[in-house]
Amino acid sequence: TKWYNEAEKFGELMTKHNFGVMTGGGPGIMEASNKGAKESGGLSAAVGIQLPFEDGMNPYVDKGIENRYFFTRKVMFLKYCKGFVAFPGGLGTLDELFEALTLAQTGHNVQYPIVLVGKEFWGGLIDWIKNTQLQQGLISEKDLDLFRLVDTAEEAVQKIVEYHSSHTTEE
Repeated sequence: TKWYNEAEKFGELMTKHNFGVMTGGGPGIMEASNKGAKESGGLSAAVGIQLPFEDGMNPYVDKGIENRYFFTRKVMFLKYCKGFVAFPGGLGTLDELFEALTLAQTGHNVQYPIVLVGKEFWGGLIDWIKNTQLQQGLISEKDLDLFRLVDTAEEAVQKIVEYHSSHTTEE
């Protein structure tokens, strides 16, 4: 699909900028990102979760660890990543996205860019956040600056590279 191809390109482009890729290790978009990273010679890692309907990590994961609980998986993502990129996905994607946004909003995480890929896919959610949460005073205007909305793998990589070239990060 379009998003599989974009995610594969994302994995490839990240390695060209000396970043690795870490996904949940599953099929679909996660597999595509791992594939792009691995096939271009970069680090392809995964933090998996034990699920009854998945048979472990996708074949493009070089280094992976399985978790029994979602919360430990999310902690590993948020602690060890230099950016958070969400492609179109389901409830698990939303869970991880809102965890990252909440921790960024409250200052309880390492600072890194949060990028949403797919303006059409994410647009309705962003409109709801602006027209409902913001309008009702449940979030502040600055909370809308916690993420960037892009349409392509190239734009997502550009946001991460720009962030890290203008911020010093602790290792």
